[in-house]
Amino acid sequence: MQRLMESAARNPDGVMGRLTGRLLGSGNAPNTDVPDTAVRVYIAPTNYAGQGFLWARSLEAADPRVGARNMAITLPGDYAFRADTPVSIAAFNSSEAWGEAEWKAAQHFTHVLVEAERPMFGRRFGHDLRAEVAALEAAGLSVAFICHGNDIRDPDRHAALTPWSLFPEDPRTEFFRSEARKNLALITEFGNPVFVSTPDLSADVPHATWCPVIVDLERFGGQTPPVFSQERVRVVHASSDPFGKGTNYIEPALAPLITSGMIDYRLVTATPAAEMPAVFAAADIVIDQFRAGSYGVAACEAMASGRVVLGHVMPVARDFITQQTGLELPIVEATPDTLRAVVEELAANPDRAREIGEAGRHYVTNVHTGEASARALLRAWIGD
Repeated sequence: MQRLMESAARNPDGVMGRLTGRLLGSGNAPNTDVPDTAVRVYIAPTNYAGQGFLWARSLEAADPRVGARNMAITLPGDYAFRADTPVSIAAFNSSEAWGEAEWKAAQHFTHVLVEAERPMFGRRFGHDLRAEVAALEAAGLSVAFICHGNDIRDPDRHAALTPWSLFPEDPRTEFFRSEARKNLALITEFGNPVFVSTPDLSADVPHATWCPVIVDLERFGGQTPPVFSQERVRVVHASSDPFGKGTNYIEPALAPLITSGMIDYRLVTATPAAEMPAVFAAADIVIDQFRAGSYGVAACEAMASGRVVLGHVMPVARDFITQQTGLELPIVEATPDTLRAVVEELAANPDRAREIGEAGRHYVTNVHTGEASARALLRAWIGD
């Protein structure tokens, strides 16, 4: 269902887009208010994992000149991440009045950050991002792009970087290949500042600046139960995309440990964002993913909670992180082939596991609390 809704968002005039409009109607939606500051930043339209909202807050915290707002297209049954201006997909796709009003509001900003190369103003420009960017620049606004993942990740390059790549096995491979090439051509054509939200994407857009994802430490960084304090090791895997994360590999690899009683394993799916702090607090080990070869918001939230995070992160991504931050990424390397042995080793060395958990907290505090993200956006685009 989530993929079908994403299809409607990507292609409003396609089958799912038209069907969504008929089922949900045009709907009413708010328009974005314009901050009363010298620098006004508009971030839209995807808000993946609530990042648009958090990047906006990080900019405001970093520089008193800046007021920032994010607009997010919301889908039925999504994870309910916070947004300044949540807009239903029905209104975004169908309401000419909403699109016109949002465009008028956007013209009062000074800067626009386009997420995932998606159009922002619905029917106002016929869902044509190229036309939107041209109009924004003609109105005197500064436009930048931020790439999130498969919008810019080249499947062929990715498959060459890791044997655990989801490509070409993923049935969406051809679609992702086409989208990545189209989006790369667009950002190359405009020549505007480009950011990436995860370090692995530096392989796809070498000239981009890393703008790290952000974790809300007020929600995830508080007091949590100590790890490895119970008889059984509690292992959690939170999967928003089972194929993309390699969820199917986990239970077969851990089956002997589950049967023996060494670990309790819990698979978490479709959990609202508000419930995730409690999910991670109840774990000792959080298994992130194997197939993207990187890490994202969920891994950061688990590290902020002091949990031991396992996953496959490609050497090119780990090297990039060290070059950018001077820190080693404290995600324990594991693949489906090594997962069982890695969990057994951690269970046998609880003191070492606790050290890794604390290293995760330290890493997130230094890289993923918003300061580094705001610094990247200010220095590479907005200006200090």
